[in-house]
Amino acid sequence: MLMTTGQIEAGTTQSTLHGTFIVTGAASGLGLAIAQAIAGAGGTPVGFDVKSSGDDFEQELVDVSDTKAVEEKVRAVVDRHPDLKGVVANAGIDACGRFLDVASDAWERVIRVNLIGTAAVVRATLPKLIENRGRVVTVASTLGLRAVSDATAYCASKFGVVGFTRALSTELAGQVGVTTLIPGGMHTHFFDGRDEKYKPAPDAKLNRPEYVAQAAVFALAQPEGCDIKELLITPSTESSWP
Repeated sequence: MLMTTGQIEAGTTQSTLHGTFIVTGAASGLGLAIAQAIAGAGGTPVGFDVKSSGDDFEQELVDVSDTKAVEEKVRAVVDRHPDLKGVVANAGIDACGRFLDVASDAWERVIRVNLIGTAAVVRATLPKLIENRGRVVTVASTLGLRAVSDATAYCASKFGVVGFTRALSTELAGQVGVTTLIPGGMHTHFFDGRDEKYKPAPDAKLNRPEYVAQAAVFALAQPEGCDIKELLITPSTESSWP
């Protein structure tokens, strides 16, 4: 069946999901689009974020860089939803600027949220995902494959996510499906508050997060024994790849 743009906007999908799926960074942007796409595919999303999106799916307020807090929230979700089938580790932040100009606490927080936070939520969900033969999707970036100036924290964190996920996929082969989602630039609030030189140009061709969300659902919906190891999805004119 051919999917129209209108169907994508309405949150429908060609893939079908069953069970519960934790999505981090679900209050806005790609995370919110993924949670909505999971619901549209028949799954039950549970959002993790430091704030609420205002949507009607279940949401837990948590800072993913706080490993103990993540563990407590995951336990609570599993108690309510023993059918946990997947996690999408999407939460991410940035601290743009020359390495010596970015304060050390801001630089290190990018690593804690983007990399340590990813590992924390995966570690906490993994026992149930192994039991339920579930799936992990981590969200990296084209800047996890290609380095650019003034993005040392972000590149370090996303290169780390790529390496972590590749190793985890090898480790869990045959037990849990593991996918690295590698998106290019998107129209989200991720660029808000930046110096103008670190924002996309007004005429930049960026993807809509709804389109990238469909790729995440596609990975989550694969039949047992079939893994999408990596999914790179960008605007056709993406400048940060290859």
